[in-house]
Amino acid sequence: MSTLGAVEVPQSLALSYARGFGEEGRAWIAGLPALAAEFLDRWELKRDGAVGAGEASLVLPVLPVLRRNGTRAVLKLQMPREETTAALIGLRTWNGDGMVRLLDHDPETSTMLLERLNAARTLTSVEDDDAAMGILAELQARLVRVPAPQGLRSLGDITAEMLEKVPTAVEALADRADRQLLRGWASAVAELADEPGDRMLHWDLHYDNVLAAQREPWLAIDPEPLAGDPGFDLWPALDSRWDDVVMKNGALRVVRRRFDLLTEVLGLDRARAIGWTLGRLLQNSLWDIEDGETTLASSSIAITKSLLNR
Repeated sequence: MSTLGAVEVPQSLALSYARGFGEEGRAWIAGLPALAAEFLDRWELKRDGAVGAGEASLVLPVLPVLRRNGTRAVLKLQMPREETTAALIGLRTWNGDGMVRLLDHDPETSTMLLERLNAARTLTSVEDDDAAMGILAELQARLVRVPAPQGLRSLGDITAEMLEKVPTAVEALADRADRQLLRGWASAVAELADEPGDRMLHWDLHYDNVLAAQREPWLAIDPEPLAGDPGFDLWPALDSRWDDVVMKNGALRVVRRRFDLLTEVLGLDRARAIGWTLGRLLQNSLWDIEDGETTLASSSIAITKSLLNR
């Protein structure tokens, strides 16, 4: 861990920004300690714990010095981009309903002050998979009941972009069966493209993005909001704890059980939910192929079998 000024910048975060954003990312990381100091001063905060980091953000546990009745919070800093703008829109719109609460924010720098949750206890800690999935499903049902506000990307636009990339992606796959499967996913998406939906989706709701909290037992974090059909939002839950739980207990059985529970709690049309989940597998695979992969992920193949071979 390197130290820049008063704030320690984890090497993993610096490397993530260098890989993802090149010189722009390195420049942002270089200015990160000063940015943190600026907002600690502006919002009258004092540090209250060790630095944390994900792939795209630095998180500082803090306490307000003079306001908010000493409420524990976290200062979250990330480079401004489309995703962070969408996150701010989502957090303001959900306003703490099933979601971590936004206490303050700076639109120019995408800096956020969030209520502090228990980062040491994610939904992964719940050993009973049905219980864990039930908790996630109830949260997800609350989140997707909210109509998407203006300013978010549309699943309709994303679908059109995906379908345009399919012919080139098919040629990049080495195995004939993989090519056939990718075309099948694209066909399923094309059938749904005219009705992309208008709910506000989290886009990344899996077990590690649900934390224990005080005002509710569990709350979601780290949304990447998108306007679309809730069926497109199921894959992260289906894929949660893949090696740890799903493969050990039989992928086909576990995925079917999870899908049944999610669609029941969210009140989704099963056929549409299957189609949009295949669309999510298509999106993930297109990203993998752009990164140089020539085969489809084994988990994507297993999920497809689980949903289609019932």
